[in-house]
Amino acid sequence: MHSNAQALAELAGKTMYERDQATQALGMTLDEIRPGYARMSMPVRADMLNGHATCHGGYIFMLADSAFAFACNSHNYNTVGAGCTIDYLSPGREGDVLVAEGVEQALQGKTGVYDIAVTNQHGRTVALFRGKSHRVSGMVAEVQL
Repeated sequence: MHSNAQALAELAGKTMYERDQATQALGMTLDEIRPGYARMSMPVRADMLNGHATCHGGYIFMLADSAFAFACNSHNYNTVGAGCTIDYLSPGREGDVLVAEGVEQALQGKTGVYDIAVTNQHGRTVALFRGKSHRVSGMVAEVQL
């Protein structure tokens, strides 16, 4: 049996994903969501490669940023990014499946801090992303209490 918080996280995730055309267009999937947590994956396609024949950092950033967004909106409060950093550690290659795992580190008032690790299908760390969130007005999904 799911807790109310888990059911709310799943509803928020489903609602956000349905509205998120950018995430869908890149082939990202929302693989798991819990309160304060999201895991997303994205296959690296040929049209995502840069001049070095590795995954363009912008795509890796977008995957991490999407996992960040889903993790910080998992409490069903509209939440946006206020700032972030990313460190690229190893390349993504065509055919890789990159996984971004976002974990809430702190949530105080309207501000949260989230760490997102991007790995490939072999568990190699591709990038580390830290995002700071800010809660704004409204809810992600309307719920009947």
